[in-house]
Amino acid sequence: MLTELELELELLPYLRVYKNGVVERLVGTRVTPPGLDSLTGVDSKDITIVPETGISARLYRPTAVEPPRKLPLIVYFHGGAFLITSSAEPIYHNNCLIPLAAATESVVLSVNYRLAPEHPLPAAYDDSWAALQWVAEQSKTSGDEAGQEPWLKQLVDFKKVFLFGDSAGGNIAHHMALRAQNSHLAGKFKIRGIALIQPYFWGREPIGSEITEPEKKALVDGWWNFVCPSDRGNDDLLINPFADGSPSVEGLVGEKVVVIVAEKDILRDRGMLYYENLAKSHWKGKVDIFETEGEDHAFHLLDPTSEKAKCLVNRLALFVNED
Repeated sequence: MLTELELELELLPYLRVYKNGVVERLVGTRVTPPGLDSLTGVDSKDITIVPETGISARLYRPTAVEPPRKLPLIVYFHGGAFLITSSAEPIYHNNCLIPLAAATESVVLSVNYRLAPEHPLPAAYDDSWAALQWVAEQSKTSGDEAGQEPWLKQLVDFKKVFLFGDSAGGNIAHHMALRAQNSHLAGKFKIRGIALIQPYFWGREPIGSEITEPEKKALVDGWWNFVCPSDRGNDDLLINPFADGSPSVEGLVGEKVVVIVAEKDILRDRGMLYYENLAKSHWKGKVDIFETEGEDHAFHLLDPTSEKAKCLVNRLALFVNED
């Protein structure tokens, strides 16, 4: 029993690590099977993207839409501090991904990247990039070639690809957008936009509410230092997009970005800083900010039927479908 093991580290609220190497996750481990959601008409299934590393994804499609109509594709990166959850976790499957596919009338590919500490960073970024490469390969296949995913072939307009992510997934979406601009991905697809939902960016020096809430600042400091121990700590280039040496946000792929923050979220000021720096840069796309007043981090996942959560999803639908 785990209670009999000697504890090495407790990283609340996420997990415990024991001295024999066993990792006990305290949250984010539940599994909901894929299938048709009768309320929204959104169907889902699990697929394997890279068998060699076990990278998988859960794919969503609105069944009310039939070929030959083509839909946007949202590549979604879930949150969880790089430590917990998957597409099958109910707060994502039921509360996020199904409503997102329904509201945006899009096919959604939610990537299950490998988690720390068993798979230390940059594994999550490498897996997410492998998923994006897989999408690119899917966009260039034709006919009945082996390996082509039928839902993508039948329903997706690869000229309308979006990168979405919340929390740690928002961080990943940012890095994928930078990498995509500087890489030659195969296929005939185009990344139109990026949605960063309460993105997990951080820094060594406190800003905004981090100054007045030192306990929360210390907590988030500890999370990042656990998943990515490095000499630069919380100014590592993976977590601080504006630290010395970070690639410029002017290198983002896409035509538009929306940054979504919550007023009471300790990550709010980092999201605002991202928006402000991108807006005043020479990036040629359109950037918007959307703030939910009176709410904290991940509120839309915890209470998806609230009016504010519905408003957030509607904003994302507008982002996808506006010209």
